[in-house]
Amino acid sequence: MWIDTHCHLDASDFDTDRDAIVAQARAAGVNLIVVPAVARWNFDAVRALAHQHAGCSYALGIHPIYAAQASDDDLLELRRQIAASMDDPRFVAVGEIGLDFFIPDHDVERQTAVFRAQLRIAREFDLPVLMHVRKSQDQVCSAAAKAGVRGIAHAFNGSPEQARRFVDSGFKLGFGGVFTFSRANRVRRLAQDMPIESIVLETDAPDLAPAWLADDQFGEQGAARNAPAEVARIAEAMAQLRGISIDALADQARRNSIEAIPRLAALLHA
Repeated sequence: MWIDTHCHLDASDFDTDRDAIVAQARAAGVNLIVVPAVARWNFDAVRALAHQHAGCSYALGIHPIYAAQASDDDLLELRRQIAASMDDPRFVAVGEIGLDFFIPDHDVERQTAVFRAQLRIAREFDLPVLMHVRKSQDQVCSAAAKAGVRGIAHAFNGSPEQARRFVDSGFKLGFGGVFTFSRANRVRRLAQDMPIESIVLETDAPDLAPAWLADDQFGEQGAARNAPAEVARIAEAMAQLRGISIDALADQARRNSIEAIPRLAALLHA
């Protein structure tokens, strides 16, 4: 049984065949899918989706790429909706939140203000966070440690030193399609060398498609649509890279995911 700890199943890419995508995931052994929100406008969508599909759960948060447009009222609404969702077993985390310094002309001040406000909300409700850490690993890790929150550093691609700081702060590291590319040397080394207790699996579907879905024209990540069913094959690639059995990885990845997102445990037995 596999858990996709990060999948944007609400994306318009899945509008024509979402039911089939979920069915394919279950057929591949992906029994739990975490669907994070990215802004106020899709809070209701991810909640509704999680309740429409068995094995789906959701997180609520404001993604850094939408932080510049996020008002203080949006943050108040986020807190209100999180408070109202605490009795919902399918609500599991605060996310996707974080910082993204890869974005051209990013508003560092507003991103940081929105991020810190969401960390305070996560701390208030004792919830894990799903962290976006693109080109911002040090700043995100420092802020999370100061706030006293834990969770997952999604799509991690930092240095070994940055990885260890996240793990030492109680975070798991999310690995998906990126490490399956032969040229992704740094991420592959992390996937191979980090303690197995620190790793969770994810797709970030429909983005970050693995190597076998890549556009051959580029030999890298092309425009192919990723999907949660790919977690099973991503796990096979991880097990092969680390030289462990698929059963051992399945057991450890499941435990790691529940440690990172404790509310998933109840869904496993639902």
